[in-house]
Amino acid sequence: MLKELKERVLEANLELWRRGLIIHTWGNVSGIDRERGLVLIKPSGVPYEKLTVEKLAIVDLEGNPVTSEYKASSDTPTHLELYRSFPATGAVAHSHSRYATAWAQAKRAIPALGTTHADYFHGEIPLTRALTAREIESAYELETGRVIVERFAELDPGRTPGVLVYSHGPFTWGADPESAVENMAVLEEVAQMAWATMALAPDTEPMAPELLDKHYLRKHGGKSYYGQD
Repeated sequence: MLKELKERVLEANLELWRRGLIIHTWGNVSGIDRERGLVLIKPSGVPYEKLTVEKLAIVDLEGNPVTSEYKASSDTPTHLELYRSFPATGAVAHSHSRYATAWAQAKRAIPALGTTHADYFHGEIPLTRALTAREIESAYELETGRVIVERFAELDPGRTPGVLVYSHGPFTWGADPESAVENMAVLEEVAQMAWATMALAPDTEPMAPELLDKHYLRKHGGKSYYGQD
């Protein structure tokens, strides 16, 4: 089980890189073995072209290193907070992709403007509040996870598998590493679409809720009918 998860987490990290969602070492993907309480994540500062299964960092849910010679990503406390708070989550991805990060830096949520967005996200992609000076100085990465969780107090993380962290960038999650990366890729695409739409028509309103529901639920609802059985 752990061997398979290592290979999938490695491949997910490389896929994030191959899709152009990151450059340099600006992102990471993690995956969790819920049964063992272990999280595998990209090691801090290791270039993607040098990343291997053996270099993945392993920590427990409190962040304690487990049999790994490589230090875990500095974003690990954020990932761990999401795993502790979103029990259905099996993997988390983080990037600084261009358009999603632009929305985060503009301090704006990404509105649900069309059906491409609605196929993956049941509503706007939310923006967290700004961290306070005290939160930044005390335990920055942990507090980043906490403001994400706070933002989802009245949202379903299963229906909205992504967020923009204020002045920072996007995090996405899913049942497994592949879906976390897919959600990141879609988030970046709809961020670009929304940017272009607002440039063409700044007064564009969010899509009709009936259309939003139709497109989301036909893929994800209890009576979904998209795709093959």
